[in-house]
Amino acid sequence: MGAGHDHGPITAGAANSRKLALVLGMMLVVAAVQVTGAAFSGSLALLADAGHTVTDSFGVALALAAVWIAARPATSKRTFGFQRAEILAAAVNAIVLFALCAFIVVEAVDRLREPAAVSGLGMVVVAAFGLVMNIVALLILRSGAKESLNVKGAYLEVMSDALASVGVITGGLIVWLTGWQQADTLVSLGIAAIIVPRAWSLLKEAVHILLEATPKGMDLNQVREHLMGHPAVIDVHDLHAWTITSGVPVMSAHVVVAEEDLRDSGRMLDELHECLTGHFDVEHSTLQLEPPGHADHEGARHP
Repeated sequence: MGAGHDHGPITAGAANSRKLALVLGMMLVVAAVQVTGAAFSGSLALLADAGHTVTDSFGVALALAAVWIAARPATSKRTFGFQRAEILAAAVNAIVLFALCAFIVVEAVDRLREPAAVSGLGMVVVAAFGLVMNIVALLILRSGAKESLNVKGAYLEVMSDALASVGVITGGLIVWLTGWQQADTLVSLGIAAIIVPRAWSLLKEAVHILLEATPKGMDLNQVREHLMGHPAVIDVHDLHAWTITSGVPVMSAHVVVAEEDLRDSGRMLDELHECLTGHFDVEHSTLQLEPPGHADHEGARHP
């Protein structure tokens, strides 16, 4: 039996921690400006956008905390350390976004019943400032979002906030030019509609990992066929693959080889691990080499 690598790789989230910290600072500034602007303009859409930004800030702060936790070393009780904390943070972010949508809808319904005076110009100025900051934040997080689910969560939150800012600007222009106050309320509902599908996508992906499903894009039949392509491999069973956190897929398998080939097990393990790393991007794999007939003495088996 052998293992390809230790349990302490640098996660994709950790590699982007400085970017997350910078974006968090930017978002806190935007939130402060939006809250102040909402108070002076009376805009529900701007207040909803401010609440969204505050929630995003919490999400990014949670992502940073998760990266810190994930970087803690592995122990005998937690052999993969706290890397899964990043995925838990992503799931929490999605749930918080759903809660935010509910808040926006309730407030919007109340405003439809009792319209309030809104400053369209104030909406436009404040939302435009938020939009510029959001665009900068998206550019900062764009590369990291492709590597880490945790960073992707923060990226999606900033993106939804940017779209919300566009909606607030549009609503502000309508209120400013036409005096139709209900535009502000309708924009609030539009913000909720934008957030829901993105939050659902993030939650679904996080649950996929938490349930230890096969990593997306990986076909275990292809993995088995590839391992079977080694001239000394007779059979492969108990093949499992799952994801610890973004960018850290792991795999385990029982590999049946002839008795005479077991004498050179070290070389075989190196070759099989190299195969998994090179063709399937699996840096950590645990393989058990066993002679023919050994599987008959094992307990519950999987294909």
